[in-house]
Amino acid sequence: MSSDITADGESQITLTRTIDANVSDVFSAFTDPALIEQWQADEAEFDRFEGGQYRYVTFAEDDDETDHEVSGEILQFVEDERLVMSWIHKGESKDDELIFVLDLTFKAVDADRTTIVLVERGLPHADAQTRIFSMEAWNAALEQLAELME
Repeated sequence: MSSDITADGESQITLTRTIDANVSDVFSAFTDPALIEQWQADEAEFDRFEGGQYRYVTFAEDDDETDHEVSGEILQFVEDERLVMSWIHKGESKDDELIFVLDLTFKAVDADRTTIVLVERGLPHADAQTRIFSMEAWNAALEQLAELME
């Protein structure tokens, strides 16, 4: 597996990762709730169509913490090619906060390898540390996906 991370200005991060799995399997790992729950969230709901909704919940590890919940709309859905989603964080207050748009492109390198280009855009990071945290979090998530696929 190879990877490349680029910080494209203050409000966009681009990661490119090649995973040793076919494009259909990699795309399904992002769109099938049973697979999402194996690498990205403890609970997942996902409508596999443009205009659909999704919801991911990661349970808090400590009793005094709240669960981490994100949800949003499927803005673009092209089977085995592209997935674009709004990414809304469920905050502790009643107001949801739009964090960014997640834009994923999938390209078959060959029958058993897929390149993913992950673009997080629209979130102006407050400082370099939050950008680094975001890049590291996406990199770790893609690493977990790669391990699942192998």
